[in-house]
Amino acid sequence: MEDIFEYDGKSLLHIRKWSDMAPALQVGFTSRNGGVSKAQFESNNFGLHVSDKYEDVLTNRLNLASSLHIPVENWIAAEQVHQGAVHVVDKEDAGKGSTSLDTALKGIDGLITNEKGLLCTAFFADCVPIFFFDSKTGYVGIAHAGWKGTVARIAEVMTSKLVDLGVDLKSLFVAVGPCISKDNYEVDSYVKERIPVEFQDKVLTPVGNEHYLLDLKQLNVEILVQSGVFRNNIDVSKYCTFRDEYLFFSHRRDNGNTGRMLGYIGYSK
Repeated sequence: MEDIFEYDGKSLLHIRKWSDMAPALQVGFTSRNGGVSKAQFESNNFGLHVSDKYEDVLTNRLNLASSLHIPVENWIAAEQVHQGAVHVVDKEDAGKGSTSLDTALKGIDGLITNEKGLLCTAFFADCVPIFFFDSKTGYVGIAHAGWKGTVARIAEVMTSKLVDLGVDLKSLFVAVGPCISKDNYEVDSYVKERIPVEFQDKVLTPVGNEHYLLDLKQLNVEILVQSGVFRNNIDVSKYCTFRDEYLFFSHRRDNGNTGRMLGYIGYSK
């Protein structure tokens, strides 16, 4: 399957299209393979909050840090509270959330930086990872967008912040990463009512009993385009975390008892 995220056959899915434009850029999404975690977390779990052994999660993180040439002390993670707040990070934030949940950036779901040597990270097991890369200024970012963060328009918040920082939308590239697909994401009327009316026909399919299949990928694309991002600059992964069990953990498929993938973006130098 051709995809913006290219699987290396071992443990990582890379956005090679972007790293070809900026060779020092490290950007991708981990698979569930190639790590040391056991049982339901087998094997490449990056989440510290899912009752996996701390030592195993840390080993998985350290191994990735080594391959990316960005030490874990320079990783930055947000608390991820399913809202729309973003934070521009710098060297003073290095290490926050990298080895402890307690130090993660509170109340934040999106990270942005243009400082070399820092890695913006976020954790996923069905929610939408949204990656941002400006080829001119070098600004990069990652957002965590479940349905709540999506309707909180975190994609728009990220875009607006990047524009405030001097990014020209003509050179802004966005990738909507592996997440749960429409075919496997059934929601109720409570969720439906919180989706902007102008998008409902494009992203919802009724399945009866006031339940709907929701296309979170397309909803984020609609919000991005409405925010000024050029549609030709948006790539959408075809991978589904629920369906592609050989590659991904899935909160919904695994009834909440599962690991987390890591989305990451930053410059190694």
